Amino acid sequence: MPKVAPADQTELLADPPNTEPATHTVLSTLRERILTGQIAPGSRLRAEALATEMNVSRTPIRSALAVLSAEGVVQYSVNRGYMVRSVTIGDILASIEVRAALEGTAARLSVEYGWEPSELELVAACIAKGRAIVDRGAWSAVIEAEWYELNWIIHRAINIAARNPVLRNAMRMTILAPVTGDVIRTSPVVAAQVPQRLRQIPSTPPEHIRRSQEDHEEILAAIRADDPNAAERLMTAHVMATKARVHALATLR
Repeated sequence: MPKVAPADQTELLADPPNTEPATHTVLSTLRERILTGQIAPGSRLRAEALATEMNVSRTPIRSALAVLSAEGVVQYSVNRGYMVRSVTIGDILASIEVRAALEGTAARLSVEYGWEPSELELVAACIAKGRAIVDRGAWSAVIEAEWYELNWIIHRAINIAARNPVLRNAMRMTILAPVTGDVIRTSPVVAAQVPQRLRQIPSTPPEHIRRSQEDHEEILAAIRADDPNAAERLMTAHVMATKARVHALATLR
């Protein structure tokens, strides 16, 4: 496959990539607080109050709110300004389905455009670390957070390797729940629909984590085999498994 210039590795931690540092910090903080329910649905977001609270000027606050509005996380009205959007379980399931299609496309494009060795090494290293975590056999909130951080880097790296900023911008529109943890606990909307007994953190790696780890390894094998269609199929199924799990758990009472 043809090679193109490697992506800046720092872009793995920059979302979106072309914002000022202050705006990026505000954006990341506000997005996390909203998606995890620290700022409740329906809350008004006043630029002046947020600027005072976060010790920044109103400019990065307004820029961040504009991005969050474009992403669908907040909504704007002339009379009331910015408000946190109320998200339903249906919205989250729909967003996961769209994200599955986009991430599958990204996996295929990444193979078609070709990977730089350093990029592939990053993904392979994260997948290997994930395997080591799972094989240790222990599980806890701390271990889960470590595994999901690796998971986020893997997906992010594949999306960047697709070299398609339009696709990545579209993908941001699908992030209606936290992606760096188990959605049945990190998303208040999902957690409210899942019985508490099913939200307990086990002492050994849960089955969905074991399957996800295997998915990562199969996706990496497809990338290394230069098989774009297999990479797309495997990634799409990988993300859709989250939708199936959320739907199944949310219907149990």
